[in-house]
Amino acid sequence: MSEERVALPTADGLEFRAITAADIEPWLALIQRIAAVEKPPWHEQRSDLEDVFASAKNDPVLNTLMGFDAGGTPRAWGRVTKNLDGAKALVAGGVDPDFRRRGLGTAVLRWSVAQAGRRFADDGGGAPLVRAFAEESNTGTSALLAAGGFAVVRWFTEMNRPLSGGLPAVELAEGLRIVPFGPGLSEQVRLAHNEAFADHWGSEPRDEEAWGFVVNHEQSRPDWSTAVLDEATGEMVAYQLASYDPAVLANEGRDEGYTELLGVRRQWRGRGLARALLADAMARFKASGMDHASLGVDTENPSGALGIYQRMGYTATHRSMAWDKAL
Repeated sequence: MSEERVALPTADGLEFRAITAADIEPWLALIQRIAAVEKPPWHEQRSDLEDVFASAKNDPVLNTLMGFDAGGTPRAWGRVTKNLDGAKALVAGGVDPDFRRRGLGTAVLRWSVAQAGRRFADDGGGAPLVRAFAEESNTGTSALLAAGGFAVVRWFTEMNRPLSGGLPAVELAEGLRIVPFGPGLSEQVRLAHNEAFADHWGSEPRDEEAWGFVVNHEQSRPDWSTAVLDEATGEMVAYQLASYDPAVLANEGRDEGYTELLGVRRQWRGRGLARALLADAMARFKASGMDHASLGVDTENPSGALGIYQRMGYTATHRSMAWDKAL
């Protein structure tokens, strides 16, 4: 990877530099100020920011950016991530609500796109593609991305289901068994996930580092997470990994268990395994005092996941979009 940094933006009253581990607290505070206004269903947590400095693939010295005011408070940030042989680079960032309409969002986005282009040039890969995500309700971000030459290429739907009343039964074919997720199963589940999502839009295999960031996340709930094994062979055939975000109760009035990842290996599809795992998850959520089960889905998922969730009583709450720009 090139050690030459893309030129920093210039902006009146702000000084830009790379984000360091010492910036985690003020960075998190900036993200929380942004979230208080934009009200996204999720935003980065402390462990997500800590992971930035644990990654061997995306050097923060080259791939992060933060703008500080004269008092040393961060007011804007950006980050670029890319797998070495990945087909896309992801860009993310934000601007303090009190510092908007000063061109900071545009400056950060331009820097992020330039750094993404540098990553592709260093990798020697195929046609460079940059991707960003935005909530449908966030019209400001959508306008910024559109002005920057991005276009919507995919829609995603967040869904939830009340846990009051009866829950669906857990029905599994003979010879299959749901088991609790734990460290001893983590690598098998990672490999099953990479296989299950190989035909999903935008998915790239998760290596040990990326997988560790998922299963060790501060919101991860291994006690709600499970896998399905073939008893005859011990083969891992499906899995459900859950998480809990306490901010949802404060912001939206729901105490929910969230299905973070759900997958069925292709040769095992069509046997009701996704339904069984979700029914089991609902029971676990409810037993822990949750009042809703929630998840997100690629609206055009080739496995027909959206229809499965709808038939199980999940309804849409909001949507988000993937925006792409070819360089």
